[in-house]
Amino acid sequence: MSGDKMVMRAWTRAQSRLGRRPAMPVVACGMLAGLVAVGQAWCVASILARGLAGPASARWPGAGLLLAALAGLAAVRALLMAGGDMAAARAGQQARRRLRDEVLAAILRGGPALLRRRHSAELTALAVDRIEALDGFFARWIPASVLWIAVPALIAALAAVAQPGAAAIMILCGLAVPVGQAVFGIGAAVASRNQFLAMTRLQARFLDRVRGIATIVLLNRADDEAGRLAAAADELRRRTMKILRVAFLSSASIDCAMVVALVLIVVRDGGVVQLLRHGGSPAALADAAARSLFVLLLVPEFFAPLRALALAYQDRAHAAGAASAMGDLPDAPAQAAPARDALPALAAGGVAVAFAHVTFAWDAARGPVLDDLSFAVGAGEILTLVGPSGAGKSTIIEMLLGFIVPDSGQVLVGGADLAAMAPATQSALVSWIGQKPVLFAGTLRENILFARPDADEHALRAALDAASVDRFLADLPQGLDTPIGEGGFGLSGGQAQRVAIARAYLKDAKLLLLDEPTAHLDPETEGEILASLRVLARGRTVILSSHAAGARAFAGPCLDLGLDLGQPGALAPRPVPVEEGRHVHV
Repeated sequence: MSGDKMVMRAWTRAQSRLGRRPAMPVVACGMLAGLVAVGQAWCVASILARGLAGPASARWPGAGLLLAALAGLAAVRALLMAGGDMAAARAGQQARRRLRDEVLAAILRGGPALLRRRHSAELTALAVDRIEALDGFFARWIPASVLWIAVPALIAALAAVAQPGAAAIMILCGLAVPVGQAVFGIGAAVASRNQFLAMTRLQARFLDRVRGIATIVLLNRADDEAGRLAAAADELRRRTMKILRVAFLSSASIDCAMVVALVLIVVRDGGVVQLLRHGGSPAALADAAARSLFVLLLVPEFFAPLRALALAYQDRAHAAGAASAMGDLPDAPAQAAPARDALPALAAGGVAVAFAHVTFAWDAARGPVLDDLSFAVGAGEILTLVGPSGAGKSTIIEMLLGFIVPDSGQVLVGGADLAAMAPATQSALVSWIGQKPVLFAGTLRENILFARPDADEHALRAALDAASVDRFLADLPQGLDTPIGEGGFGLSGGQAQRVAIARAYLKDAKLLLLDEPTAHLDPETEGEILASLRVLARGRTVILSSHAAGARAFAGPCLDLGLDLGQPGALAPRPVPVEEGRHVHV
């Protein structure tokens, strides 16, 4: 826990340093607005003092000038406050853009393996909701952390010119505010972290249930899951209300300090009240009343920056919670030298792949899925993984994609350890086509060019021809510029697979991974897709995960994960061709 606090404090200090310069215009506007507020208080006090001193003073020739000055100062203060708000919005926007870029870069550095340690919903909440909540830290807290000292000090100094004793009272009452903020701030930070955990749990649960909604409905558990989601939402509501309670208590402590200061100043100015009651010269009465009213009007302005600090203290609590959430992200590239990245040996016809005594278990209690598995695929070869469901076919594919790492053993690609490669290197090596292609909301062109945004029109047309996308392109209303929905909405299953094949062709990676690419397709469409996949497989190393019936679609060796020979690791990894059609037993 002590280490976590040190990390949070270091991160908060670093972000404060980065956000201080963009916040300087906000601070300048706040200082000038505080100075203008003092002028407004003096104008109002002078006008009211003339009225209290008697009719003769009220008709003082300077009253009209004071009213004009008051109106002018009000307009200037409104402009300064508007300028400060706009500057604060810009500072928050710049900081959020910078942080979001850093978080996304860290997620990309972590690669697919990061998803095994942290739920995708948690990472989404961090990159979207958590960073969005940090807007107040840069737009409000950083300026308030300067203004809560500078503006009260300025006001107290000017108040001391009129009544030194009243200024001393304001300072003493103001010093009590940070003590109360420290007490309530500890509770606010804890409540903020708990709220983020509740929000993360709710998002993760909701995402998982949406993904598995068909299974939930088939098992008639929709009402149970709806109840659990409602309970998670209620937990988030309760924790959010707890944060609001702490914020209200924090604001109440400032109001109490301000009321005490007002009472003490009024009691101290009892002599002025007696002077007004028993009379005196109009000039003396006006001057005394003006000084007393001036100081009283300055009390709310003195505590206004302290109230702004209290309101922004919750933003600081959000930053502390974000620091703990971001602490587990991978370090910056400067901490991982490029020389440490394992670079594979590439061949013209693909890249060699080998599993060396690989063992992996999703759940230790249920035993390993892969137990001392060893096999080799030469560059340019096609290996088909066959076996019943649960034999480990998809596990091998996910391991080659980098989503998981072996519990023991090595996965070698081009003779280099896959675990030692940078995620960018892994991504450049591999193309993947699964049962359901990942398509985004956008145009067909954008989805295909996602693999290589800088591809020219000639390369794009070659990919369309290789994947036979041109067969249905003419039927689309806008051709390549036809918009499609999330998940390929608007395309058939076969058309979506062709788009995925075109994307893989355009990427031109050396290793092609196919995970049941023709599942859920009718026989005619399956034959067409397999024909396009054969074109895509030329000059590449291909690993195909399929049931026994689909294994005959591609020529090449076959790794049957369903056989039990009692001798794990029967084949040592070697980057040499295996006899075509021979089963490799593990």
